[in-house]
Amino acid sequence: MILTVSIIVFIVLETGNVLILYFAPDSKKGNGVAVFNAWEKSKEDPNMHEFIRYLVFWVAGTKLIFISLLLVVLFTGTILTKTLSVCVLILSIASYFWKLHPIIKLLDSKNEITPSGYSKTLGKMIIGFMMMFIIALMGHLIFS
Repeated sequence: MILTVSIIVFIVLETGNVLILYFAPDSKKGNGVAVFNAWEKSKEDPNMHEFIRYLVFWVAGTKLIFISLLLVVLFTGTILTKTLSVCVLILSIASYFWKLHPIIKLLDSKNEITPSGYSKTLGKMIIGFMMMFIIALMGHLIFS
């Protein structure tokens, strides 16, 4: 049950992020890309802006694939499948710190992110996701 709840929470939050990316990429909420000052600057070059929009929508589509797969796991997966899915989520979410976090941290230090300090906030949010899944996994293993 705890694994199911953690997966549902993740699906709900990520669905919000997908909606923002598809329908309000100018937002500074969720995964809106307006936190990157380069988003507004890209509008000065229509070709560059279309390329960036393509990448934003590609990210949204990729998130949609993961959400869809998680829904399949929720509705048809065994407890083993859900357990392994949570393990994979922990590892895949942790990959943020390998490539993405150093870049956003660098951009933040160069005042290319608004609000300033957003890289720290995002890092804490990512750790929060990981902790939610780690606690759910531990709870499942201890109480099952």
